Amino acid sequence: MPGPPLPFDLDLLRTFVAIVDNGSFTRAAQRLSLTQSTVSLQIKRLEDGLARRLFDRDGRDLQLTPEGEILLTYARQILRLGAEALSRLRETDVSGVVRLGTPEDFATTHLSEVLACFARTHPQVALQVQCDFTVNLLADFAKGRYDLILFKREPQGPSGGTKVWREVLDWVASPRLVTETEGPIPLILAPAPDVYRKRALSALDAAGRDWRIVYTSPSLAGLQAAVQAGLGVTVLPTEMIPADMVSVSARLQLPKLPDTEIVLYRAPGHVTPAAELLSSTIIAALEQRVVVSKAVAV
Repeated sequence: MPGPPLPFDLDLLRTFVAIVDNGSFTRAAQRLSLTQSTVSLQIKRLEDGLARRLFDRDGRDLQLTPEGEILLTYARQILRLGAEALSRLRETDVSGVVRLGTPEDFATTHLSEVLACFARTHPQVALQVQCDFTVNLLADFAKGRYDLILFKREPQGPSGGTKVWREVLDWVASPRLVTETEGPIPLILAPAPDVYRKRALSALDAAGRDWRIVYTSPSLAGLQAAVQAGLGVTVLPTEMIPADMVSVSARLQLPKLPDTEIVLYRAPGHVTPAAELLSSTIIAALEQRVVVSKAVAV
């Protein structure tokens, strides 16, 4: 005998995840282009179907109940599988060119495998990937040169785009680096207008620390080679720190660096099915990576 229908409507789960990611019903409604009353009604339907409360609304901040925390992991997996199923079913119909702009370091660390898998699954789609600084990506995006861009910005809630990653930054160097805590900090940075460069100099200036730039390169490989040689200190996301580099924040008494967000923008108006498919593939893959990393941390 078949059991009762499961209350896991994909639209309800998508709304549930959006509330968690955006921190409120109001911001989730804005991201999903829904009214707040519709979002509230969808969550009520989901809670009624499960006979469980998913959010603790008693406190000032919106918090998940224990049942909500359990559902969140499964909801992300269900949505990812749904996106994969849709991708496989549509793969024979999707073709064309997709122009993607992305920061080099993010593409190297997080996107190479995703893009390679997408290319194999959708051989009729031609990917054109350009790596550049955030300022340049945004300028070219405004000129219509990209279908999708990933770029770095200050964490700011749902003010446009889809958040796909959050970077925790740290000061790193080679164990071979020799420098005094009181002296100017030797920096290895990308040229302006790189986001990490701006973060590093602003944080040091605010802390009243002297600094000097000893090496500049637009290439991630060039920067890492200079750091590995022991020439100075650079800024990297914690998940990108190579095994032959170490954090020097505590040893050199360096100021804490604020996090950055990686955000996905779609071209305004109608985007092609190929671009929409790549967008959903990137979002699903990175969301799954976040779930896995949290599970490993626990």
